[in-house]
Amino acid sequence: MAPARRLPGSDPLGIEAVFVTGALSPYTSLSPDLHTNPKLLPLLQRGARRADCLLGEVLPRVTRFPEAPRDTLYPRCAGLDVHKDTVVVCVRCCDRPGKVFEEIRTFSTMTQDLLALADWLASHAVTQVAMESTGVYWKPVFNILEGSVGILLVNAAHIKQVPGRKTDVKDCPWIAQLLQHGLLKASFVPPEPIRAVRDLTRQRTQLLGERAAAANRIQKVLEDANVQLASVASDVLGASGRDRLEALVAGETDPAKLAELARRRLRAKIPELRRALQGRVTEHHRFLLRMHLDHVTHLEELIGRLGVRIEEALAPFAQAQERLQTIPGVSQRVAETVLAEIGTKREQFPSADHLASWAGMCSGNNESAGKRRSGRTTKGNRWLKRILVQAAWAASHSQGTYLQAPYRRLAKRRGKKRALVAVGHTLLGIIYQMLKRGTTYQELGPNFLDRLEPERLTRQLVKRLEALGHKVTLEPVPAA
Repeated sequence: MAPARRLPGSDPLGIEAVFVTGALSPYTSLSPDLHTNPKLLPLLQRGARRADCLLGEVLPRVTRFPEAPRDTLYPRCAGLDVHKDTVVVCVRCCDRPGKVFEEIRTFSTMTQDLLALADWLASHAVTQVAMESTGVYWKPVFNILEGSVGILLVNAAHIKQVPGRKTDVKDCPWIAQLLQHGLLKASFVPPEPIRAVRDLTRQRTQLLGERAAAANRIQKVLEDANVQLASVASDVLGASGRDRLEALVAGETDPAKLAELARRRLRAKIPELRRALQGRVTEHHRFLLRMHLDHVTHLEELIGRLGVRIEEALAPFAQAQERLQTIPGVSQRVAETVLAEIGTKREQFPSADHLASWAGMCSGNNESAGKRRSGRTTKGNRWLKRILVQAAWAASHSQGTYLQAPYRRLAKRRGKKRALVAVGHTLLGIIYQMLKRGTTYQELGPNFLDRLEPERLTRQLVKRLEALGHKVTLEPVPAA
């Protein structure tokens, strides 16, 4: 639909006049001057209601105009431009070939107005709507419309506006037009139970980050007090570390007594602890330590409550979670986060490669004229990517496993970080197949790839020996 323009002598109340210019999108017009446009009159004769709009008569906001014939996937659809306080909606109907009906309204994001929006869409028999995933503002609209009409949540970058002449009234017709002709790709939105678990796991991840920040603040206070505890003990907030910090807050300053609070293997480092705990702890340091310790305790309590809630919410998916935990490097927290991000059904991802691309765990694809420009990983689900890299680090340290072999092979020539992303990609593919087939993990061993192509491995080893100046003669060993 063409953009609205004000005519001289139009309604003084500010009603806009809508003109038909024959453009294929709401952002292109045939001429900036309606009075000198030679193509306006034929179009008005074919599709406009009356040609006397040139004299200043205002057409209603509901318009009917001809359009070039194109494939129509959804005859009755709507485009939504969602904001914090308002939702601009364009209903687009194409009941007859070449004839398009559009109506635009603005609704508030209050629940009552969103229900009115749902009723208005139902009155026009709209079957499909599309909207951009703008922050968290799309969620209230999605929750109200879910179940009544089909919803496509689309990445904003996929329907980016043409530069210039951008308004909310122009956005929603463009979204509706793209949706009508099937040019939009829906983003993955899991079912409501999975979305609830996703909120819990993401909140737990954020609290874990806050706990790490609070632990760093404690370490900063200890450094300021000349207490070098982190140089001897790997975990300052461990069992014995908590005892020493509580004693410091209580006023104990004797390094020998503080060192005697060590437990288990740390007792072998008592002489080093005595030297590390000899500092200058003042009342100011004790106040800061007390505050940070209380903060850490409070965060740990919240993390524990979230863990219990997540276990209750994932009770229907307990079998899938147990199967995932059989993979090396996949702990309970990793399995919970993976299920919360991708769910248990694989219909939305045709293959494991599609899932890896959505998660941002695959290399980029940017090639032109036979030259590869960039291979950096794509943007994806940062929550899933973070937990997969952590699981890959744990799997790379599992001895004698299939996942350890590619990490060692790639880390030598590509670096540890790239190797972790590659192992995370492999982990995600294993998870996809296990959830799709309902099977458990089967360990293949670190030499699985070598057993697949023994001739290739033999050629590589012979080539390396010859490069070192040796003459190699191969004699096959008879089978036992």
